[in-house]
Amino acid sequence: MTNQALLSHLATGATHVCHCWSIARGDGVIFGFTDHDRELNFDGIRFQPESGLSAKAIANTTGLAVDNTEAFGILSSDAINEADISAGRYDGAGVSIWLVQWDNVDARQVQFVGTIGDITRASGGFQAELRGLSDALNQPQGRSYLKSCSAILGDECCGVDLTDPEYSAVASVTTSVDSQDIKMTDLTQYNSGWFEGGVLEVLSGDASGLRGVIRTDHLDGDVRQLNLWEPIRAQIFAGDEVRLTAGCNRLPGTCREKFANLVNFRGFPTIPGDDWLVSVPKSDGLNDGGSRVFS
Repeated sequence: MTNQALLSHLATGATHVCHCWSIARGDGVIFGFTDHDRELNFDGIRFQPESGLSAKAIANTTGLAVDNTEAFGILSSDAINEADISAGRYDGAGVSIWLVQWDNVDARQVQFVGTIGDITRASGGFQAELRGLSDALNQPQGRSYLKSCSAILGDECCGVDLTDPEYSAVASVTTSVDSQDIKMTDLTQYNSGWFEGGVLEVLSGDASGLRGVIRTDHLDGDVRQLNLWEPIRAQIFAGDEVRLTAGCNRLPGTCREKFANLVNFRGFPTIPGDDWLVSVPKSDGLNDGGSRVFS
């Protein structure tokens, strides 16, 4: 909605306007920046000056084309730093840009809302691609008809409660090698392989807020050994707390036996495969036109 106060101010011809940016990371941390020479505050965000952050002109388009722009900034310890970018804390972070009357912040207008895309770093600075909301329409939409389940464990379609202690647990790391091979002596009550395909989320330490997908989960005596598909992009140390979430291989047997949730299974295990297309009748087979599924 157009802000009439800002329009009236712009109509005077002698304007007091600046730009403000907010970056909302997935871990809940929000940063505010402005190209004005003093701090501004609105929507519960402090927009800091002299941050070294600036943005190109926004390319606005009609229709469903994506509105894109870029942001440039200086890496610093108290704002956006190399370690946080490398750890992936800004991947997919939400971005909003306002045009603001700096002596009356209620007179403001949103110019861009989107997410951070690719980030490049060089010579003490960074360049971030900003993608508009319509970028999500470039992703495949609709439902896939597969033998395996199309739902994501714990989502609205699945319905499994991942806060249930049977499917989620907190433990302390005993050993971490390259933040990918992780050992712990807790959680011996869960069967070996219980967390395979699940998620490891770091709750404390330098890697707090980061997560990875569990490739293998092996219980050897009282030691649980986990291997992640990709290493966490920050160092995990002994004593750091992590939360493990059970994994699902999307097969009907797992849905029934592990989660007691077959009623919400979103796959089609009896759908004919490619071999059915080239199959021919056989004189020694059952050719009564009935079900191809046998118990």
